[in-house]
Amino acid sequence: MLNTRDILETINMIDNEDLDVRTITMGISLIDCIDPDINKATSKVYDKICRYAENLVKTGEDISKEYGIPIVNKRISVTPIAMIAGACQSHGLNDASYNSPIKFAKILDKAAKEVGVNFIGGYSALVQKGFSSGDRELIMSIPEALATTDFVCSSVNVGSTKAGINMDAVKMMGKAIKDAAILTKDRECIGAAKLVVFCNAPEDNPFMAGAFHGVGEPDRVINVGVSGPGVVRAALSKLSDTDDISKVAELIKRTAFKITRMGQLVAQEASRRLDTPFGIVDLSLAPTPAVGDSVAYILEEMGLEQCGAHGTTATLALLNDAVKKGGVMASSHVGGLSGAFIPVSEDAGMIAAARSGALSLTKLEAMTSVCSVGLDMIIVPGDVSNEILSGIIADEAAIGMVNSKTTAVRLIPAIGKKAGEELNFGGLLGGGPIMEVNTKSPAKFINRGGRIPAPMQSLKN
Repeated sequence: MLNTRDILETINMIDNEDLDVRTITMGISLIDCIDPDINKATSKVYDKICRYAENLVKTGEDISKEYGIPIVNKRISVTPIAMIAGACQSHGLNDASYNSPIKFAKILDKAAKEVGVNFIGGYSALVQKGFSSGDRELIMSIPEALATTDFVCSSVNVGSTKAGINMDAVKMMGKAIKDAAILTKDRECIGAAKLVVFCNAPEDNPFMAGAFHGVGEPDRVINVGVSGPGVVRAALSKLSDTDDISKVAELIKRTAFKITRMGQLVAQEASRRLDTPFGIVDLSLAPTPAVGDSVAYILEEMGLEQCGAHGTTATLALLNDAVKKGGVMASSHVGGLSGAFIPVSEDAGMIAAARSGALSLTKLEAMTSVCSVGLDMIIVPGDVSNEILSGIIADEAAIGMVNSKTTAVRLIPAIGKKAGEELNFGGLLGGGPIMEVNTKSPAKFINRGGRIPAPMQSLKN
Protein backbone atom coordinates (compact mmCIF):
# COMPACT_ATOMS: atom_id res chain seq x y z
CA MET A 1 0.00 0.00 0.00
CA LEU A 2 1.52 3.32 -1.13
CA ASN A 3 1.24 6.31 1.18
CA THR A 4 1.38 10.01 0.34
CA ARG A 5 4.97 10.36 1.52
CA ASP A 6 6.18 7.57 -0.80
CA ILE A 7 4.39 9.14 -3.77
CA LEU A 8 5.79 12.61 -3.10
CA GLU A 9 9.27 11.17 -2.61
CA THR A 10 9.12 9.41 -5.97
CA ILE A 11 7.88 12.58 -7.69
CA ASN A 12 10.85 14.47 -6.23
CA MET A 13 13.25 11.75 -7.42
CA ILE A 14 11.91 12.07 -10.97
CA ASP A 15 11.69 15.88 -11.07
CA ASN A 16 14.89 16.81 -9.25
CA GLU A 17 17.20 13.79 -9.02
CA ASP A 18 17.19 12.30 -12.56
CA LEU A 19 15.36 9.07 -11.67
CA ASP A 20 14.23 7.29 -14.82
CA VAL A 21 13.54 3.98 -16.45
CA ARG A 22 16.57 3.88 -18.72
CA THR A 23 15.19 1.25 -21.08
CA ILE A 24 12.33 -1.10 -21.85
CA THR A 25 13.94 -3.85 -23.90
CA MET A 26 11.98 -6.54 -25.72
CA GLY A 27 13.96 -9.72 -26.19
CA ILE A 28 12.97 -11.71 -29.29
CA SER A 29 14.08 -15.24 -30.18
CA LEU A 30 15.02 -15.71 -33.83
CA ILE A 31 15.58 -19.47 -33.61
CA ASP A 32 12.47 -20.16 -35.69
CA CYS A 33 13.80 -17.81 -38.39
CA ILE A 34 16.67 -20.15 -39.29
CA ASP A 35 16.69 -21.06 -42.97
CA PRO A 36 19.39 -22.40 -45.33
CA ASP A 37 18.52 -19.57 -47.73
CA ILE A 38 19.85 -16.32 -46.29
CA ASN A 39 17.28 -14.20 -48.10
CA LYS A 40 14.43 -16.22 -46.62
CA ALA A 41 16.09 -16.08 -43.18
CA THR A 42 16.47 -12.30 -43.23
CA SER A 43 12.88 -11.91 -44.40
CA LYS A 44 11.66 -14.04 -41.48
CA VAL A 45 13.79 -12.01 -39.06
CA TYR A 46 12.34 -8.72 -40.29
CA ASP A 47 8.77 -9.95 -40.20
CA LYS A 48 9.05 -11.39 -36.68
CA ILE A 49 10.69 -8.31 -35.16
CA CYS A 50 8.15 -5.97 -36.74
CA ARG A 51 5.25 -8.18 -35.64
CA TYR A 52 6.36 -8.57 -32.02
CA ALA A 53 7.71 -5.05 -31.43
CA GLU A 54 5.08 -3.15 -33.43
CA ASN A 55 3.65 -1.46 -30.33
CA LEU A 56 6.75 -1.38 -28.11
CA VAL A 57 7.55 2.32 -28.53
CA LYS A 58 3.93 3.47 -28.24
CA THR A 59 3.42 1.35 -25.12
CA GLY A 60 6.50 2.86 -23.47
CA GLU A 61 5.33 6.37 -24.32
CA ASP A 62 1.81 5.67 -23.03
CA ILE A 63 3.10 4.30 -19.71
CA SER A 64 5.42 7.27 -19.34
CA LYS A 65 2.57 9.75 -19.84
CA GLU A 66 0.10 7.93 -17.60
CA TYR A 67 2.44 7.38 -14.66
CA GLY A 68 4.68 10.42 -15.08
CA ILE A 69 7.78 8.22 -15.20
CA PRO A 70 10.47 9.08 -17.78
CA ILE A 71 11.22 6.07 -20.00
CA VAL A 72 14.33 7.13 -21.90
CA ASN A 73 14.84 4.28 -24.37
CA LYS A 74 12.85 1.52 -26.05
CA ARG A 75 15.08 -1.20 -27.42
CA ILE A 76 15.16 -4.72 -28.86
CA SER A 77 17.56 -7.60 -28.28
CA VAL A 78 17.64 -10.70 -30.47
CA THR A 79 19.20 -14.15 -30.55
CA PRO A 80 22.94 -13.93 -31.34
CA ILE A 81 22.96 -13.53 -35.12
CA ALA A 82 25.96 -15.85 -35.55
CA MET A 83 23.62 -18.74 -34.68
CA ILE A 84 21.15 -17.72 -37.37
CA ALA A 85 23.72 -16.83 -40.02
CA GLY A 86 25.70 -20.03 -39.45
CA ALA A 87 22.82 -22.13 -40.77
CA CYS A 88 22.77 -20.38 -44.14
CA GLN A 89 24.34 -22.33 -47.00
CA SER A 90 26.02 -21.14 -50.16
CA HIS A 91 23.71 -22.99 -52.59
CA GLY A 92 26.78 -23.56 -54.72
CA LEU A 93 27.21 -19.91 -55.52
CA ASN A 94 30.74 -18.56 -55.91
CA ASP A 95 29.80 -15.08 -54.69
CA ALA A 96 31.27 -14.93 -51.17
CA SER A 97 29.04 -11.97 -50.31
CA TYR A 98 25.83 -13.95 -50.88
CA ASN A 99 25.84 -15.39 -47.37
CA SER A 100 27.51 -12.44 -45.64
CA PRO A 101 26.15 -11.81 -42.13
CA ILE A 102 26.10 -8.13 -43.11
CA LYS A 103 22.69 -8.90 -44.64
CA PHE A 104 21.40 -9.63 -41.14
CA ALA A 105 22.87 -6.39 -39.79
CA LYS A 106 21.08 -4.38 -42.45
CA ILE A 107 17.77 -6.14 -41.91
CA LEU A 108 18.05 -5.56 -38.14
CA ASP A 109 18.67 -1.88 -38.80
CA LYS A 110 15.69 -1.73 -41.15
CA ALA A 111 13.45 -3.39 -38.57
CA ALA A 112 14.66 -1.04 -35.81
CA LYS A 113 13.78 1.96 -37.96
CA GLU A 114 10.39 0.50 -38.83
CA VAL A 115 9.29 0.00 -35.22
CA GLY A 116 11.04 3.16 -33.99
CA VAL A 117 13.38 1.80 -31.30
CA ASN A 118 16.62 3.51 -30.21
CA PHE A 119 18.90 0.47 -30.63
CA ILE A 120 18.74 -3.19 -31.53
CA GLY A 121 21.29 -5.56 -29.98
CA GLY A 122 22.27 -9.08 -30.86
CA TYR A 123 24.70 -8.83 -33.74
CA SER A 124 26.63 -11.16 -31.53
CA ALA A 125 28.58 -14.38 -31.13
CA LEU A 126 29.20 -16.60 -28.09
CA VAL A 127 32.68 -18.04 -28.57
CA GLN A 128 34.00 -18.58 -25.04
CA LYS A 129 35.02 -22.16 -25.79
CA GLY A 130 35.55 -22.04 -29.53
CA PHE A 131 34.02 -21.17 -32.88
CA SER A 132 30.89 -22.67 -34.38
CA SER A 133 29.67 -22.25 -37.94
CA GLY A 134 29.13 -18.56 -38.61
CA ASP A 135 31.07 -17.21 -35.60
CA ARG A 136 34.30 -16.22 -37.34
CA GLU A 137 32.44 -14.74 -40.28
CA LEU A 138 30.27 -12.62 -38.02
CA ILE A 139 33.21 -11.34 -35.97
CA MET A 140 35.11 -10.37 -39.11
CA SER A 141 32.02 -8.55 -40.41
CA ILE A 142 31.43 -6.48 -37.24
CA PRO A 143 33.37 -3.34 -38.29
CA GLU A 144 31.49 -3.07 -41.60
CA ALA A 145 28.17 -3.91 -39.96
CA LEU A 146 28.53 -1.11 -37.41
CA ALA A 147 29.79 1.35 -40.02
CA THR A 148 26.90 0.77 -42.42
CA THR A 149 24.02 0.71 -39.92
CA ASP A 150 22.61 3.29 -37.52
CA PHE A 151 20.98 1.36 -34.68
CA VAL A 152 22.67 -2.06 -34.61
CA CYS A 153 24.80 -2.96 -31.58
CA SER A 154 27.26 -5.83 -31.37
CA SER A 155 28.74 -7.98 -28.63
CA VAL A 156 31.00 -11.02 -28.42
CA ASN A 157 31.47 -13.24 -25.38
CA VAL A 158 35.08 -14.44 -25.36
CA GLY A 159 35.29 -16.11 -21.94
CA SER A 160 33.49 -17.57 -18.96
CA THR A 161 34.29 -19.04 -15.58
CA LYS A 162 33.17 -22.46 -16.85
CA ALA A 163 34.97 -22.39 -20.20
CA GLY A 164 38.07 -20.24 -19.76
CA ILE A 165 39.09 -17.57 -22.29
CA ASN A 166 39.22 -18.07 -26.06
CA MET A 167 42.41 -16.20 -26.90
CA ASP A 168 41.90 -16.61 -30.66
CA ALA A 169 38.66 -14.66 -30.24
CA VAL A 170 40.44 -12.10 -28.03
CA LYS A 171 42.92 -11.50 -30.83
CA MET A 172 40.14 -11.09 -33.39
CA MET A 173 38.28 -8.62 -31.18
CA GLY A 174 41.30 -6.33 -30.79
CA LYS A 175 41.34 -5.99 -34.56
CA ALA A 176 37.55 -5.62 -34.76
CA ILE A 177 37.55 -2.70 -32.31
CA LYS A 178 40.31 -0.88 -34.19
CA ASP A 179 38.71 -1.49 -37.59
CA ALA A 180 35.29 -0.35 -36.33
CA ALA A 181 36.86 2.92 -35.20
CA ILE A 182 38.74 3.39 -38.48
CA LEU A 183 35.63 2.84 -40.61
CA THR A 184 33.72 5.47 -38.62
CA LYS A 185 36.53 7.95 -38.00
CA ASP A 186 34.51 10.67 -39.76
CA ARG A 187 31.75 10.14 -37.12
CA GLU A 188 33.88 10.35 -33.98
CA CYS A 189 34.73 6.62 -34.27
CA ILE A 190 31.17 5.78 -33.19
CA GLY A 191 31.39 2.22 -34.52
CA ALA A 192 33.60 1.13 -31.62
CA ALA A 193 31.13 2.65 -29.13
CA LYS A 194 28.51 0.14 -30.31
CA LEU A 195 30.72 -2.90 -29.69
CA VAL A 196 31.21 -4.74 -26.38
CA VAL A 197 33.50 -7.69 -25.59
CA PHE A 198 32.27 -9.80 -22.65
CA CYS A 199 33.33 -12.46 -20.22
CA ASN A 200 30.38 -14.19 -18.49
CA ALA A 201 27.83 -12.26 -20.57
CA PRO A 202 24.30 -12.35 -19.08
CA GLU A 203 21.54 -13.55 -21.40
CA ASP A 204 18.93 -11.07 -20.11
CA ASN A 205 20.81 -7.79 -20.13
CA PRO A 206 18.53 -4.92 -21.29
CA PHE A 207 21.35 -2.36 -21.65
CA MET A 208 23.17 -1.55 -24.89
CA ALA A 209 25.50 -2.11 -26.51
CA GLY A 210 25.77 -5.56 -24.89
CA ALA A 211 22.16 -6.77 -24.98
CA PHE A 212 21.30 -10.02 -26.74
CA HIS A 213 18.48 -12.53 -26.28
CA GLY A 214 19.96 -15.70 -24.78
CA VAL A 215 19.13 -19.17 -26.05
CA GLY A 216 17.62 -20.07 -22.67
CA GLU A 217 15.15 -17.18 -22.84
CA PRO A 218 11.48 -17.50 -23.92
CA ASP A 219 10.24 -16.65 -27.41
CA ARG A 220 9.83 -13.03 -26.34
CA VAL A 221 10.23 -11.21 -23.06
CA ILE A 222 10.19 -7.73 -21.52
CA ASN A 223 13.27 -6.68 -19.52
CA VAL A 224 13.51 -3.25 -17.89
CA GLY A 225 16.61 -1.31 -16.91
CA VAL A 226 16.23 1.25 -14.13
CA SER A 227 18.74 3.93 -13.25
CA GLY A 228 19.13 6.63 -10.64
CA PRO A 229 22.65 7.68 -9.65
CA GLY A 230 21.34 11.17 -8.85
CA VAL A 231 18.81 9.73 -6.42
CA VAL A 232 21.48 7.80 -4.51
CA ARG A 233 23.77 10.82 -4.37
CA ALA A 234 20.96 13.06 -3.13
CA ALA A 235 20.14 10.58 -0.37
CA LEU A 236 23.78 10.37 0.73
CA SER A 237 24.11 14.16 0.80
CA LYS A 238 21.71 14.20 3.75
CA LEU A 239 24.08 12.12 5.90
CA SER A 240 26.53 13.66 8.31
CA ASP A 241 30.27 13.29 7.73
CA THR A 242 30.40 11.40 11.03
CA ASP A 243 27.84 8.74 10.08
CA ASP A 244 29.61 5.38 9.83
CA ILE A 245 29.92 3.13 6.77
CA SER A 246 27.12 0.79 7.87
CA LYS A 247 24.68 3.70 7.80
CA VAL A 248 25.90 4.63 4.32
CA ALA A 249 25.33 1.07 3.09
CA GLU A 250 21.88 0.89 4.67
CA LEU A 251 20.79 4.15 3.05
CA ILE A 252 21.95 3.04 -0.40
CA LYS A 253 20.13 -0.27 0.04
CA ARG A 254 16.87 1.43 0.99
CA THR A 255 17.17 3.86 -1.94
CA ALA A 256 17.87 1.02 -4.37
CA PHE A 257 14.75 -0.73 -3.09
CA LYS A 258 12.57 2.28 -3.95
CA ILE A 259 14.12 2.65 -7.40
CA THR A 260 13.61 -1.03 -8.21
CA ARG A 261 9.95 -0.96 -7.15
CA MET A 262 9.34 1.69 -9.78
CA GLY A 263 11.07 -0.47 -12.39
CA GLN A 264 8.97 -3.45 -11.35
CA LEU A 265 5.78 -1.41 -11.84
CA VAL A 266 6.79 -0.33 -15.35
CA ALA A 267 7.96 -3.82 -16.33
CA GLN A 268 4.73 -5.49 -15.24
CA GLU A 269 2.58 -2.86 -16.93
CA ALA A 270 4.54 -3.12 -20.19
CA SER A 271 4.33 -6.91 -19.99
CA ARG A 272 0.54 -6.77 -19.59
CA ARG A 273 -0.06 -4.28 -22.38
CA LEU A 274 2.25 -6.04 -24.86
CA ASP A 275 1.00 -9.52 -23.88
CA THR A 276 4.64 -10.51 -23.38
CA PRO A 277 6.15 -12.31 -20.37
CA PHE A 278 7.97 -10.15 -17.80
CA GLY A 279 11.61 -11.17 -17.56
CA ILE A 280 13.74 -9.13 -15.17
CA VAL A 281 14.38 -5.71 -13.69
CA ASP A 282 18.00 -4.67 -14.08
CA LEU A 283 18.84 -2.12 -11.39
CA SER A 284 22.04 -0.64 -12.73
CA LEU A 285 23.21 2.81 -11.73
CA ALA A 286 23.90 3.90 -15.30
CA PRO A 287 25.16 7.49 -15.40
CA THR A 288 24.58 10.11 -18.08
CA PRO A 289 26.65 13.19 -18.95
CA ALA A 290 24.03 15.33 -17.15
CA VAL A 291 25.41 17.09 -14.10
CA GLY A 292 24.39 15.20 -10.97
CA ASP A 293 23.57 11.92 -12.74
CA SER A 294 26.97 10.44 -11.94
CA VAL A 295 28.31 7.30 -10.22
CA ALA A 296 31.59 9.11 -9.58
CA TYR A 297 29.72 11.78 -7.61
CA ILE A 298 28.18 9.06 -5.42
CA LEU A 299 31.68 7.82 -4.53
CA GLU A 300 32.77 11.38 -3.80
CA GLU A 301 29.68 11.91 -1.63
CA MET A 302 30.87 8.97 0.47
CA GLY A 303 34.05 10.86 1.27
CA LEU A 304 36.53 10.85 -1.64
CA GLU A 305 38.11 14.11 -2.73
CA GLN A 306 37.75 12.90 -6.31
CA CYS A 307 36.95 9.62 -8.03
CA GLY A 308 40.23 7.78 -8.64
CA ALA A 309 41.69 8.55 -5.22
CA HIS A 310 42.85 5.68 -3.03
CA GLY A 311 39.67 4.25 -1.54
CA THR A 312 37.74 4.42 -4.83
CA THR A 313 37.62 0.65 -5.28
CA ALA A 314 36.36 0.19 -1.71
CA THR A 315 33.57 2.77 -2.08
CA LEU A 316 32.53 1.24 -5.40
CA ALA A 317 32.43 -2.24 -3.84
CA LEU A 318 30.18 -0.92 -1.06
CA LEU A 319 27.90 0.79 -3.59
CA ASN A 320 27.62 -2.23 -5.89
CA ASP A 321 26.80 -4.61 -3.03
CA ALA A 322 24.21 -2.33 -1.43
CA VAL A 323 22.47 -1.73 -4.76
CA LYS A 324 22.14 -5.48 -5.35
CA LYS A 325 20.81 -6.12 -1.85
CA GLY A 326 18.22 -3.39 -2.15
CA GLY A 327 17.19 -4.56 -5.59
CA VAL A 328 16.59 -8.19 -4.69
CA MET A 329 14.33 -7.17 -1.81
CA ALA A 330 12.16 -5.14 -4.21
CA SER A 331 11.67 -7.69 -6.97
CA SER A 332 11.75 -11.47 -7.24
CA HIS A 333 13.21 -11.16 -10.72
CA VAL A 334 16.30 -8.98 -10.60
CA GLY A 335 18.75 -9.85 -13.36
CA GLY A 336 20.88 -8.51 -16.16
CA LEU A 337 23.92 -6.71 -14.81
CA SER A 338 22.38 -4.97 -11.75
CA GLY A 339 24.97 -2.88 -9.95
CA ALA A 340 27.02 0.20 -10.78
CA PHE A 341 28.28 1.11 -14.25
CA ILE A 342 31.47 3.11 -14.73
CA PRO A 343 31.37 4.30 -18.38
CA VAL A 344 33.90 7.12 -18.43
CA SER A 345 32.57 9.19 -21.34
CA GLU A 346 28.98 8.96 -20.02
CA ASP A 347 29.70 10.08 -16.44
CA ALA A 348 30.33 13.77 -15.71
CA GLY A 349 32.29 12.99 -12.54
CA MET A 350 34.52 10.44 -14.25
CA ILE A 351 35.13 12.76 -17.17
CA ALA A 352 36.32 15.40 -14.68
CA ALA A 353 38.49 12.87 -12.85
CA ALA A 354 40.08 11.66 -16.09
CA ARG A 355 40.78 15.22 -17.19
CA SER A 356 42.46 16.06 -13.88
CA GLY A 357 44.60 12.91 -13.97
CA ALA A 358 43.01 11.44 -10.84
CA LEU A 359 41.49 8.54 -12.80
CA SER A 360 43.72 6.30 -14.92
CA LEU A 361 43.12 3.19 -17.00
CA THR A 362 44.98 1.16 -14.38
CA LYS A 363 42.70 2.41 -11.61
CA LEU A 364 39.64 1.72 -13.73
CA GLU A 365 40.79 -1.86 -14.22
CA ALA A 366 41.00 -2.30 -10.46
CA MET A 367 37.52 -0.85 -10.08
CA THR A 368 36.09 -3.37 -12.55
CA SER A 369 36.86 -6.19 -10.13
CA VAL A 370 34.04 -4.96 -7.88
CA CYS A 371 31.55 -3.16 -10.18
CA SER A 372 28.88 -4.77 -12.34
CA VAL A 373 30.51 -4.44 -15.75
CA GLY A 374 34.03 -3.46 -16.84
CA LEU A 375 36.12 -0.98 -18.82
CA ASP A 376 33.30 0.92 -20.45
CA MET A 377 33.29 3.82 -22.91
CA ILE A 378 36.99 4.54 -22.54
CA ILE A 379 38.58 6.60 -25.29
CA VAL A 380 42.18 5.62 -26.13
CA PRO A 381 44.77 7.01 -28.57
CA GLY A 382 44.09 6.26 -32.22
CA ASP A 383 47.51 4.72 -32.80
CA VAL A 384 46.99 1.99 -30.17
CA SER A 385 47.90 -1.41 -31.63
CA ASN A 386 45.47 -4.27 -32.13
CA GLU A 387 47.55 -6.37 -29.74
CA ILE A 388 47.33 -3.81 -26.93
CA LEU A 389 43.55 -3.69 -27.37
CA SER A 390 43.51 -7.49 -27.20
CA GLY A 391 45.71 -7.39 -24.10
CA ILE A 392 43.24 -5.08 -22.35
CA ILE A 393 40.40 -7.45 -23.31
CA ALA A 394 42.35 -10.44 -21.97
CA ASP A 395 43.02 -8.71 -18.65
CA GLU A 396 39.35 -7.83 -18.18
CA ALA A 397 38.22 -11.32 -19.18
CA ALA A 398 40.63 -12.80 -16.64
CA ILE A 399 39.11 -10.66 -13.86
CA GLY A 400 35.65 -11.87 -14.82
CA MET A 401 36.66 -15.50 -15.21
CA VAL A 402 38.46 -15.80 -11.88
CA ASN A 403 35.89 -13.82 -9.90
CA SER A 404 32.81 -15.49 -11.47
CA LYS A 405 31.41 -12.11 -12.53
CA THR A 406 30.54 -10.29 -15.71
CA THR A 407 33.27 -8.10 -17.13
CA ALA A 408 33.29 -6.24 -20.41
CA VAL A 409 35.39 -3.95 -22.57
CA ARG A 410 34.12 -1.06 -24.70
CA LEU A 411 37.11 0.88 -25.96
CA ILE A 412 37.06 3.63 -28.58
CA PRO A 413 40.36 4.27 -30.40
CA ALA A 414 40.24 7.95 -31.41
CA ILE A 415 41.71 7.68 -34.89
CA GLY A 416 44.10 10.55 -35.64
CA LYS A 417 44.15 11.79 -32.04
CA LYS A 418 46.51 11.42 -29.08
CA ALA A 419 46.24 11.17 -25.30
CA GLY A 420 45.02 14.41 -23.75
CA GLU A 421 42.85 15.40 -26.71
CA GLU A 422 39.09 14.86 -26.61
CA LEU A 423 36.38 12.99 -28.49
CA ASN A 424 32.69 13.89 -28.25
CA PHE A 425 29.82 11.64 -29.30
CA GLY A 426 26.95 13.73 -27.97
CA GLY A 427 23.75 12.47 -26.36
CA LEU A 428 23.87 9.70 -23.77
CA LEU A 429 27.28 8.52 -25.03
CA GLY A 430 28.84 11.83 -23.96
CA GLY A 431 32.51 12.43 -24.62
CA GLY A 432 35.75 13.02 -22.80
CA PRO A 433 39.52 12.94 -22.74
CA ILE A 434 41.63 10.37 -24.53
CA MET A 435 43.31 8.30 -21.84
CA GLU A 436 46.89 7.05 -21.93
CA VAL A 437 47.60 3.34 -22.33
CA ASN A 438 50.70 1.34 -21.51
CA THR A 439 52.47 0.99 -24.86
CA LYS A 440 54.57 -2.06 -23.94
CA SER A 441 53.51 -4.78 -26.36
CA PRO A 442 51.73 -8.03 -25.40
CA ALA A 443 51.89 -9.16 -29.06
CA LYS A 444 53.86 -12.37 -28.46
CA PHE A 445 51.38 -13.49 -25.79
CA ILE A 446 48.31 -12.57 -27.85
CA ASN A 447 49.63 -14.31 -30.96
CA ARG A 448 50.08 -17.63 -29.12
CA GLY A 449 46.35 -18.22 -29.47
CA GLY A 450 44.57 -21.17 -27.89
CA ARG A 451 42.47 -21.12 -24.75
CA ILE A 452 43.23 -20.05 -21.18
CA PRO A 453 41.92 -22.95 -19.06
CA ALA A 454 38.97 -22.44 -16.75
CA PRO A 455 39.99 -21.78 -13.12
CA MET A 456 39.56 -24.22 -10.26
CA GLN A 457 36.45 -22.40 -9.02
CA SER A 458 34.64 -23.55 -12.19
CA LEU A 459 34.55 -27.09 -10.76
CA LYS A 460 31.54 -26.74 -8.49
CA ASN A 461 29.55 -29.87 -9.23
